[in-house]
Amino acid sequence: MIIFLGMACSQNEKSDAYGNFEAVEVMVSSEANGRILFLDLEEGSRVNPGDTLGLVDTTDLALKKEQIISQKKVLLARAKSIDAQIQVQEQQKKNLLVDLERVQNLLKDGAATQKQLDDLTGNLLLLNQQIASTTVQKESITAEMGTLEVQIRQVEEALRKAWITSPLAGTILMKYAEAEEITTLGKPVCKIANLDALELKVYISGDQLPYLILGNTVEVLVDEDKKNVNRLEGTVTWISSKAELTPKTIQTKRERVNLVYAAKIRVANDGSLKIGMPGEINFLPDGK
Repeated sequence: MIIFLGMACSQNEKSDAYGNFEAVEVMVSSEANGRILFLDLEEGSRVNPGDTLGLVDTTDLALKKEQIISQKKVLLARAKSIDAQIQVQEQQKKNLLVDLERVQNLLKDGAATQKQLDDLTGNLLLLNQQIASTTVQKESITAEMGTLEVQIRQVEEALRKAWITSPLAGTILMKYAEAEEITTLGKPVCKIANLDALELKVYISGDQLPYLILGNTVEVLVDEDKKNVNRLEGTVTWISSKAELTPKTIQTKRERVNLVYAAKIRVANDGSLKIGMPGEINFLPDGK
């Protein structure tokens, strides 16, 4: 938040406190590195949350995503090949189990030899090991595909961040970049503030504290011209819990005191209020 201080809008000794209007200003920065392809920014224009303000070149990211997708397709083909290999081995195992059962029955009748049974048993053991080895290969490919999925999500997130969007509803106060310029991560592109309501930061003395209560309404005075003032209503939104030295640019209705308390008054902006504009407040009798 940037605070603007200035002289009070009038030398009205009836006013209880003086200060200047301020707003919460947000710096919108690039979340990517590269050339700005376009930047739809005009100082003074209004924007809404999520509005697209610009785009950083995403060519490299798009190519990287295509490369990862190609790698994923290769792994998918390998996975299908291994699945087919496992199916063949499983069928071989079924056939071998049938032969093993037949030889065991023949051995009981003396029509087969022990060597035939041992050979089939050994072949079954070897086939189980082959199936296990092939399954491990499939698991390795599955793990690689998982890694590629993470990489794709990372690239997609980087592609999303290449779009410069407005984080809030407000007015563009300042533009810091132009299309075709090279930007970097964290470099400001523009400054936005919500000007629908501004806060008047004033300073009051200790004996005025009882008259300023959070949530209460106060009268706000702003110059219309050299003779007339615009009277508005404001709500007390913040009162400092610590005293501080009186800012040199702030005047009060009494002679300058050593210690004052800062307070903020929220005022609906009808379009006439500007950041840095001086203002005054009067405590309303009933506090409303």
